[in-house]
Amino acid sequence: MKTIIQYIKLMERIDQFVRLQATGEPEEFAQRLGISKATLYRTIKTMKELNAPLEYDITLRSFIYRESVGFKFGFYETDLSHNPRILNKFF
Repeated sequence: MKTIIQYIKLMERIDQFVRLQATGEPEEFAQRLGISKATLYRTIKTMKELNAPLEYDITLRSFIYRESVGFKFGFYETDLSHNPRILNKFF
C-alpha cells in the first residue's frame, strides 16, 4: 500500500497531465506514471470522490476536466487575525 504522501503526489502528477490534456490512452498513461492500469483507475475514482470533474475524451485521447478546477493538498499559512475569538482561545 502506498503511503498517503505517495498517493497525493500521484494525484498531483495525474492532475498536471490532465490540465495539459496530455494523458494519452489509459494504458499508455499508466505506463508513463509507472503504475498499473488498475491503480490508475482507483486513483481516478478517488479523485472523482473528491469532486474532480474528470472524464475521458475519446476525441482528444486524454482525460480532461469537464469544468475548470484547482487541486491543492497541503498546509498553508492563514491570517487568524480575521477571527479574534480563535486567537483569544489560545492565549
